[in-house]
Amino acid sequence: MQLPSVIGTRDNDQDSIDLLGIFGSLIDQKWLIGAFTGAFMAAGVAYAVLATPVYLANALVQVEPKKNDMLGFSDLSSMLGGQSPSVTEIGILKSRAVIGKTVDDLRLDIEVTPNTFPLIGNFLARRYRGDSEFSVAPPRFGLDSYAWGGQRLEISRLNLPKDLLGKKLTLIAGDEQRFQLLDDNDNLLVEGVAGSAFAQDGVEGLIARLQANPGTRFQVVRNPRIVAIQDYQDALDISEQGKESGIIRLALASSDAAQAVKILNRIAGLYVQQNVQRTSAEAAQSLAFLQGQLPQVKRDLAKASEALNAYQTRGKTVNISLETQSVLGQIVSLDTRISELKMQQAELDRKFTKQHPAYRALMSQIAELTQQQKSLEGRVGDLPATQQELLNLTRDVEVASQIYTQLLNKSQELDIVRAGAVGNVRLLDTADVDLSSPVKPKKALIVLIATFLGAFVGVALVLLRKSLSRGLEGPEAIEQLGLPVYASIPYSALQQEEDSKKVRVKAGTDQAAYLLALRNPTDLSIESIRSLRTCLHFAGLDSTNNRIMISGPSPQVGKTFVSSNLAAVMAQSGQRVVLIDADMRKGHLHKTLNTPVTNGLSDLLVKRCSLEQAVHQVEVENLHFISRGQVPPNPSELLMHANFRELLAQLSERYDVVIIDTPPLLAVTDAAIVGREAGISLIVTRFAVNPAKEIELTIRRFAQNGIELKGAVFNGVEKRAASYYGNGGYGYYNYEYASDKS
Repeated sequence: MQLPSVIGTRDNDQDSIDLLGIFGSLIDQKWLIGAFTGAFMAAGVAYAVLATPVYLANALVQVEPKKNDMLGFSDLSSMLGGQSPSVTEIGILKSRAVIGKTVDDLRLDIEVTPNTFPLIGNFLARRYRGDSEFSVAPPRFGLDSYAWGGQRLEISRLNLPKDLLGKKLTLIAGDEQRFQLLDDNDNLLVEGVAGSAFAQDGVEGLIARLQANPGTRFQVVRNPRIVAIQDYQDALDISEQGKESGIIRLALASSDAAQAVKILNRIAGLYVQQNVQRTSAEAAQSLAFLQGQLPQVKRDLAKASEALNAYQTRGKTVNISLETQSVLGQIVSLDTRISELKMQQAELDRKFTKQHPAYRALMSQIAELTQQQKSLEGRVGDLPATQQELLNLTRDVEVASQIYTQLLNKSQELDIVRAGAVGNVRLLDTADVDLSSPVKPKKALIVLIATFLGAFVGVALVLLRKSLSRGLEGPEAIEQLGLPVYASIPYSALQQEEDSKKVRVKAGTDQAAYLLALRNPTDLSIESIRSLRTCLHFAGLDSTNNRIMISGPSPQVGKTFVSSNLAAVMAQSGQRVVLIDADMRKGHLHKTLNTPVTNGLSDLLVKRCSLEQAVHQVEVENLHFISRGQVPPNPSELLMHANFRELLAQLSERYDVVIIDTPPLLAVTDAAIVGREAGISLIVTRFAVNPAKEIELTIRRFAQNGIELKGAVFNGVEKRAASYYGNGGYGYYNYEYASDKS
């Protein structure tokens, strides 16, 4: 019943070990991660320094709410909780009426960009300081097509055919203010002189200023007007500062601070101007409306006065009683207010539909006042007939008189407003920019992001390499395949250094390689080979002969290194050892032992030389060597011949140990042939190179040929934190070795 909990514990441990193994891999590749981090950080610093700075110009506009309309009536929309007037004004600021006029006035649809040297050209041009405004930096490195500072190109007018709008044209400066304009295919469009208008084949314009070295190129783009307007509508940042504050902030980011200031000031000026014009137009419309109403009101007043005078004449000056006077005041006040609202209704009919909330609120007020008027008419009915008639006539005169006076005064006020042309917006702050603090690039942020990105890329690359690597990194994985590991041979920095020297030797020379057991017998890898020698001594007690075959699954595992140094340490122990290079295709043990390649194994097998001629005494005492000989056309057939068995029998009698270095089994079948004649067969596997399936296939191939592998040598391992923290507990002994690989 305890088994599930035990398994669960192991699974949890396995998960923890995997995480620790990943952490160890990152530690192993810390220099790679550091290199990526440093490279990205350097790139970030370079970008932050070389990038063109972007400045932010800003201006402030104040919008004052309209308390009354042009007729002097209360703003009914404010009673309904309408939105802030700033929302409408922001829409006007971004309208094509304002932005489009700015584009037209400042020729913003024409883009001019000097051709600068890649990467550093803008940086150098920005830092050029001439003696005067007209100074131009001389060409650097003889490259006169680039702008190096001080260049100016101002185009007052440029009209192009539709097929050239939006295309990148090239203007080349010449001598004496001359220029050439080329299309996007470098075809000549027009030639001219700055300051003089030009027109040719539908291309018409005027260059106002050209200040550049002869040969300097400029990129010119004439955008469609609507495209330029949309670009600036997107680039312009307009917002209200605070809720319903009426303070609108305009901001524009640009690499040309002076141009950004000019654009913002122009937009603000046009906005204020259109607001004034709009106010003047509203006043003119309202004035025309009032002037149309005044004659009718004046006629109504005259008619009412005549009727009142006629009645008083017939009645011989009848006076209004106190009760009638009280009712008259209330009625006149209501009639005057209702008349005002009806005139406002006529004004609203021009602006809104009858479903608009402001219009409906106005009609509600009129209905309410009309109801009050009807109630007062009931009181009038209780008065004597004479008083009723006198009240009605007097009411008509009073109401007409008040309305006429009010309209006359409002007409005079509107006439003054129209003439004065004062709007409800004003420019608080003109555009300005802080040249000491560009908004882009954010140098510290860019460097920080680049550094983190470099570290991320480095870590990702390490993890990707780890996931793609199928090579075994621990001897326990080989033992799980049923093959004992006789020795783990660590990395030797000295051997790696000597192998690197050998690679650098000029082609055609026969440079001796480096036998580590002779040159540095105390190296840790040689100590591991001595441990292998001990294991083989006990393994050979029950073997059929004294022959040791060494092969491997694939090339580049270091079996030549293992064979040569194993033979050396066995010879140093007093045994008579002969080493045979049975790789008659690509064997190069003769270079390691500094012996001639002629008169070798292939020559022995075809009887071109004697055994005495083929056996060479090497620098190590008790160690003899037989090279591969001349490369034969049929190495496998030579090994299967009886001559090879006879040779091995003779060598077994003369020497205590016969070591045979063979080609990789998965490449050719030579090792399977030699293995049948050897008492001990070993394979060499390399750290992080040979996957488990490859080793398993090698074991199966030997078994299919009736050869029992005694064990494996785990070669070329390096001390790695990943293995120390990872599975199996072998990590402390893991060293990667890059020795003579064959």
